[in-house]
Amino acid sequence: MNAEQLQKTLRASQYAEQVLSNHQSVLEQDYAIDQFALGLSTEQIYATVQQTVEHLQDEAAWMSALRILRARLMFRWIWQDANQLTNVVTLTRELSDFADACITAAKAFALTPLLAKYGEPISYSGKVQELIVIAMGKLGAQELNLSSDIDLIFAFDEQGETEGGRKSIDVQQFCILWGQKLIYLLDHITADGFVFRVDMRLRPWGDGSPLAISHVAMEKYLSQHGREWERYAWIKARIVNPSPAGDQLLAMTRPFVFRKYVDYSAFEAMREMKAMIEREVARRNIEDDIKLGAGGIREIEFIVQVFQLIYGGSKLELQDRQCLTSLHHLETTEMLDSKAVKDLDDAYLFLRRLEHAIQALNDQQTQSLPTEDEPRQRLVDTLGFKDWDDFMATLNAKRAKVIYQFEHLIQENGPDTLVESFSHLEKKLNEVLDDPARNLVYEFWHSHALKKLPAKAVERLKTFWPHLVEAVLDSENPQVALVRLMPLIESVMRRTVYLVMLIESKGALQRLVKMATVSPWICEELSQYPVLLDEFLSMDFELPKRQDLEDSLRQQLLRIEIDQIEDQMRVLRLFKKSNVLAVAASDVLAESPLMKVSDALTDIAEVSVNATLHLAYQMVAKRHGYPLNAEGQRCAIDHMAFTVIGYGKVGGIELGYGSDLDLVFIHFMDEQADTDGLKPISGFEFAMRVAQKFMSLMTTQTLDGRVYEVDTRLRPSGEAGLLVTSLKAFAQYQQKSAWLWEHQALVRARPIAGDLYLREKFEVLRCDILTQKRDASAVRTEVLKMRQKMKDHLGSSPDQKKDGIFHLKQDAGGIVDIEFMAQYAVLAWSGTNKDLAHFSDNVRILEDAAKSGCLPSDDATALIQAYLRERAESHRLALANQSMQVSASDWHDTRMTVYKLWQRLIDPNAVFALDSE
Repeated sequence: MNAEQLQKTLRASQYAEQVLSNHQSVLEQDYAIDQFALGLSTEQIYATVQQTVEHLQDEAAWMSALRILRARLMFRWIWQDANQLTNVVTLTRELSDFADACITAAKAFALTPLLAKYGEPISYSGKVQELIVIAMGKLGAQELNLSSDIDLIFAFDEQGETEGGRKSIDVQQFCILWGQKLIYLLDHITADGFVFRVDMRLRPWGDGSPLAISHVAMEKYLSQHGREWERYAWIKARIVNPSPAGDQLLAMTRPFVFRKYVDYSAFEAMREMKAMIEREVARRNIEDDIKLGAGGIREIEFIVQVFQLIYGGSKLELQDRQCLTSLHHLETTEMLDSKAVKDLDDAYLFLRRLEHAIQALNDQQTQSLPTEDEPRQRLVDTLGFKDWDDFMATLNAKRAKVIYQFEHLIQENGPDTLVESFSHLEKKLNEVLDDPARNLVYEFWHSHALKKLPAKAVERLKTFWPHLVEAVLDSENPQVALVRLMPLIESVMRRTVYLVMLIESKGALQRLVKMATVSPWICEELSQYPVLLDEFLSMDFELPKRQDLEDSLRQQLLRIEIDQIEDQMRVLRLFKKSNVLAVAASDVLAESPLMKVSDALTDIAEVSVNATLHLAYQMVAKRHGYPLNAEGQRCAIDHMAFTVIGYGKVGGIELGYGSDLDLVFIHFMDEQADTDGLKPISGFEFAMRVAQKFMSLMTTQTLDGRVYEVDTRLRPSGEAGLLVTSLKAFAQYQQKSAWLWEHQALVRARPIAGDLYLREKFEVLRCDILTQKRDASAVRTEVLKMRQKMKDHLGSSPDQKKDGIFHLKQDAGGIVDIEFMAQYAVLAWSGTNKDLAHFSDNVRILEDAAKSGCLPSDDATALIQAYLRERAESHRLALANQSMQVSASDWHDTRMTVYKLWQRLIDPNAVFALDSE
């Protein structure tokens, strides 16, 4: 060996002296001096580990061989580092590769005896389960240092049981035993030392919790209990030996770490974590800790990670695990200037090399500067400084630059830089509030609930209040905005993370105030279900797309076991509410067109109905097996022979805010044949139970509300009829027993969920029924009779009409008149113009009536424009929580347009005294 380099190595590390003493012959035999200057590729490291242990069956021999290999490689790495034959990035990558290779080898060695005793771990869906090893911290980022422990989390994909062994245990217990053995193989100290210290405290719930948990449990923990510091930790998470199950699990964690919105709450979390570390540093008197102390490694990581958490959801390049890589991305994205990046990069590399030099001394996991002269001199010699003072001057200069950048980041985004003085704002607020509003504010600040808040929550509330006041004063109607927002503030004042988000993101707070000014309904939704505020803050105010809705709900439901009904209900309810809220936000803030708003609201309903139907079908099938369809074929989930028909607004693709769903259930099953499960039931009973389960999932009132109110009275025979009807019985009823008003309803009917084959059959049946030749005058008489009943029951009273009130939907010249004219057009004219029965929405029906020559083009256009204007106002009123009764004088011209066409099409004898109404 090169004597000078050897001397420098031994000067740098007392641990290297021990290794050389114990393994000199092996080291001299294995390595020629020129090889010490060469790096090791990932493949070489894996091959070395595998060759070392591949033929060893005895546990003690296996453990000894891997520990001796670790000592030899550590000697090599200390040699390279001491003689500057490597660099920080290369060294940390090689150390991380070695850890990965050892974990892989230990995982394989630990599995064999478990398989012999318990058999293979098989999930309930029939898949062999793997132990998913998640590397966290420096190993996750492939930045392992010379004497680091390795932070791991163990997981598995699905629950199940072992098969084929002497004894059967559940999959979780199998994976716990597997993980325990893996830890023992690497962590246990023998005469040859250890391979890696293993730290499992970053797993959900920390010490005392199960060592391995399922994907479902992990997802539930992160979504419901994940804390801000865990978001920082999971930035660096990486699967050792990736697999499809592991990749899916890691993908699931990314939304928890990287929020869809620009997440300014990360600043507050960083301040809290920094304060916590400073308290720990002071308690332990470790100011000279180059990792945790001021200007240390952790502060550089914080600077990078805070930007990652804030912007990583939208800027994917910031999701990189490695600190230096992400640091340079901050420069290219212009979030940090080039000087700041250069200073932080230089300090990071210096501190990490110093960290290696400290740990090489005695192979101890420490980042504290030595206090004794002898180890200090070793450091000075290794790092090439003249003396300790020279070294400290350089260290302090680099730490000072880190401190400057860190403090600058905190101060620039501090909570007190955005608003005027509190007293001045309060005075301005009081000037615009009336007495009831001022009393409301006073009662809030003196309420019993606020007195019970923790001191920290009160402090955050006081910090938030001037930001809110400033935003409210900038709004169009400060009093309305503040009064509507007060219940929301009360509901989230214990969930202070929301207050932090609104403090840090002025734009989000301004949008919230604008929404409050326009819509009390939105405020009520957010107040009742504060979890929706998360979604609101993440919105980009574009209308949700159908494919995105389907993908989102499918992913959310995918990891919930079929018998976890409460979790399924919660997902369905929050999916609906959050997406309707997104549509409302787009409607108000982006002024999205009415038709697109209705399309989006209808898409949300259809996706919800389809997912709920699949859940209901699976639940019944799990218990009773699958039925046969009317043609004798097995009705598995992808051919369920069951469909949901949407009527009314959902059928007409015209859903509004707060609309319920008019639904009819139709099946195509053999009602007499039994299902093929262990508890068979008839096809009829199966269909009935699916419909009942669907209704339960949709309409049961939970803490999260309902998905939708569902009205099934449009089914054959109404409330007296069966909840679900066979296609054959539905056809017979429509052809022989249905009233004309039921055919009117069928105009706005279309299948929205279920089996494609059955949906097509229904469409054919609907077309056949609607295109029957009818006497136009008879249709006119029946339509007029039904319309008059609705006006009598639902329209404005005579006194209201005298007071100039117009019910936008039910009164003459309103929305229902236009809907009835469209339905009349289909029933009266589609016998000779079948294309009129194609669409279920009013606008396209009227357009087709004009194309076919049944209705003059100008009349169709006039009706469509009146219809869209009235529906747009109905949307606005729904958002404002106001009734459909408006000033008649404001709608005179629109009503006259509708009235004249009504008179021409339906009732030539109609006389409307619109002016008096």
